[in-house]
Amino acid sequence: MVVAYILCVTEVGKEKEVQAELKEFNEIKEVYVVYGEYDLVIKLELNDLKDLDAFITEKIRAISHIEMTSTMIAL
Repeated sequence: MVVAYILCVTEVGKEKEVQAELKEFNEIKEVYVVYGEYDLVIKLELNDLKDLDAFITEKIRAISHIEMTSTMIAL
């Protein structure tokens, strides 16, 4: 299993909307609105790195109002 954290920048004022949309995915275990350089911190769990890549590119980046992501894989 792969555990990853994604730091996410959203359009101004869209943090809660994006958070609600992200909570619909079973792979996402936690999602928090935060203050600072990033707007959201997302924790997700997937089977392997291939699934992680697909999930980020096909699902997370497809959400409107997300401007940038930065992924950290936990060991």
